[in-house]
Amino acid sequence: MEARVAAVIPPGELDHTFLAPFRNAGVEVFTIEVSRRGYLQERAEVARLCNRLRPDVVHTHGYRADVLDAAMARALGIPVVSTVHGFTGGDRRNRFYQWLQRHALRRFDAVVAVSRALVDDLAASGVPRERLHYVQNAWYPPGPPLDREAAGRAVGLAPHAFRVGWVGRLSAEKGPDILVEALSQLGDVPVTVSFVGAGPLRQSLENRAVALGVADRIRWHGLVPGAGRLLRAFDVFALTSRTEGTPVALFEAMAAEVPIVAAGVGGVPDVVSTGEALIIPPEDPRAVATALREVFRNRAAARRRACAARERLEREFGLALWLQRYEAVYRAVRRHSGSRTR
Repeated sequence: MEARVAAVIPPGELDHTFLAPFRNAGVEVFTIEVSRRGYLQERAEVARLCNRLRPDVVHTHGYRADVLDAAMARALGIPVVSTVHGFTGGDRRNRFYQWLQRHALRRFDAVVAVSRALVDDLAASGVPRERLHYVQNAWYPPGPPLDREAAGRAVGLAPHAFRVGWVGRLSAEKGPDILVEALSQLGDVPVTVSFVGAGPLRQSLENRAVALGVADRIRWHGLVPGAGRLLRAFDVFALTSRTEGTPVALFEAMAAEVPIVAAGVGGVPDVVSTGEALIIPPEDPRAVATALREVFRNRAAARRRACAARERLEREFGLALWLQRYEAVYRAVRRHSGSRTR
């Protein structure tokens, strides 16, 4: 199987950091520079590239590519596949884009969902079940995690505190506010919470922390390159999302053998069970606080779950198995496409 990458990017971003891993791996990358509203130009450029390369399958990611670019490939008789990682809701404009995407996905030859819950969601929105495929994300380690002491120094944490780590975008769907509320219920635990990430909720979260009297127990680290390598700085990793696909940060915590407290949303229950993490109801600060307190009080049990999580990561989420599953999707699409044209 040979893969080529076409990236639709804003003008002047030919050296976008997202493209570096592909180029470093020797993958041929084609860039299409268009403005934010350059829809017609984008469609024309995608059509030209498809005519030039004549791929067996076009695989799109994201609502814009699903709506604009896949349609051009379909018009040229090329089968199209999309991977859907989830729907975050958000403001009216974002919800409209996601509505367009859901309708576009009904016409795809195959749609890959990264969680079982998302398979059901897509089927309910009109994507035929026979075209839906369940393929979880894979784990490909960027490098070994730093040890606890080195990771703690890197993020500037006191060596003897009970440290809770949270990694992600500071936005509503990721639920950082739930962890702030939970912290206010942990007055009996000498805990500090580290938020690693940036996003639109930063100021409101800081204000809420002040109102709850927990601001001095929170560290705001902002965006940290290679944050996954720093997770051993923490005694527990907290995932408090309201919605998820298959969260990469969860894989990173499993790889680092850090005890996990996670909301059982989206694809999370497909990745960890109660034998590998403390699974809690979504949007429940009290449950978060109770689970964190349990990790603090029973470190041995937490370590056993963390070791089991690492073993499951290595057993079920390797890159080779993920590639086999995607190749099977592509072959199925090609067979179906060939039968249609005969």
